[in-house]
Amino acid sequence: MKKRLVKAAALIAAVSIIGCVCSSCGKQDATVDEQGRTIISVADWPQKSGAELDNMEKLKAEFEAENPDVVIQPDSWTFDLKTFYPKAEAGLLPTVYGTAFTEVPVLVSSGYPAGLSNALSKRGYDGKFNEKVLDIISEDGEIYAFPWAAYVLGIAYNTELFEQAGLMEADGTPKQPKDWYELADFAVQIKEKTGKSGFMFPTANNVGGWMFTALAWSFGTDFMEQDENGDWKATFNTPECAEALQYIKDLKWKYDVLPANTLIDSEEYYKTFSVGNAGMIMAAGDVTERVVKYDMKPDQIGLMGIPAGPKRHVTLLGGSILCVASNATDAQKDAAIRWFEKRGYGCNADDISKKSIEDDIKTKLDGGQLIGVKSMSPWNNETEIVSYRNSIIDKYANSNPNHVRLYNEFVTDSSVEIQPEEPVCTQDLYGVLDNCIQEVLTDENADCAAILEKANSDFQRNYLDNLDY
Repeated sequence: MKKRLVKAAALIAAVSIIGCVCSSCGKQDATVDEQGRTIISVADWPQKSGAELDNMEKLKAEFEAENPDVVIQPDSWTFDLKTFYPKAEAGLLPTVYGTAFTEVPVLVSSGYPAGLSNALSKRGYDGKFNEKVLDIISEDGEIYAFPWAAYVLGIAYNTELFEQAGLMEADGTPKQPKDWYELADFAVQIKEKTGKSGFMFPTANNVGGWMFTALAWSFGTDFMEQDENGDWKATFNTPECAEALQYIKDLKWKYDVLPANTLIDSEEYYKTFSVGNAGMIMAAGDVTERVVKYDMKPDQIGLMGIPAGPKRHVTLLGGSILCVASNATDAQKDAAIRWFEKRGYGCNADDISKKSIEDDIKTKLDGGQLIGVKSMSPWNNETEIVSYRNSIIDKYANSNPNHVRLYNEFVTDSSVEIQPEEPVCTQDLYGVLDNCIQEVLTDENADCAAILEKANSDFQRNYLDNLDY
């Protein structure tokens, strides 16, 4: 594994942090307290009074009572790359911190997350991981992160608009567009029958670029590649990517199925869909959590699989992970995994995990969310925890199960490729692609190939060329 060369600014900041620590307090990075208990500091600890903080304090008290050899030390720091490297270089990372799948390649190349394979093996995790997730969190046979949530993109649809457009079977199963061009035809049908936008695509705050990558993969696009020297090269100035961008352009100027607003961030995206002004959007299984605040009812929302492209049938895999600092002792690694299990994130269907799952489903039910979606799991389908979660979802389902059946089947469909997000400068790429999408939606004469040629060059010069490895 290659050690990341931290930029000068990060090194200066690290020296500053070390200086402050040495001048203001005593011994740092203690791994045990005066009673001999293993200390683990846990990032992302809530600071504001309320239910979230109360719940964490309750979990902490229960955990320490159940594990008298461990003490939890709350830490309010939340992961971001600007502060991560100075803290890591200074040896001041919390023992446990969370981030997204997106960051795994950079973190692993940096050498700062601890290897967890031995600790996980001792806790019974061998053979329990979803292989797609395991590929993301491991390198050269070593596991460097603990996954606690995963998702894949599908298509969310408004059941009422689908029914009005004649796109719903009698049993509540939606018609599934086999490819992106049939989805465009469905969108036209929705608009003609209901007067609402048939489809919506985001364009701002990196959300459009994020979803465009999945669509472009299906057209045969590769966004970047690493050469023999380890350098990354932008590779999306291709006919395949231009065809994908032309598809987005056609949704506006040929099919006329998009909303009039061409500047759509995440909030506008889910709000427009939730209030019934768009028939379909690209979304993950957590869409039910995003639409409830706009009073979208459980029986108004459905999910199905993502359509195939001309070259591939592929969807995007994302999720959330927990890392352990590389200077953690074996005792701290073990304590950290026990803490993850207390949070209900483990693979074993013990009483703690079962209660956590059922309580979570009940909370969502009480909050008006749709219960019925069986999202991607970090664990394989043979594990007891996946079977238990699915049984609880079935128990509390509050809408026609056929509204989401095609998505639930899609998640486990072995014929569909599942691909993680792009490996480096991911959010920067999404921002660049946002601009490309906005250009074709605001200019009927926009040249997709020329736009992507410039975007590819800009992404290479402004981001990939500045990577330090």
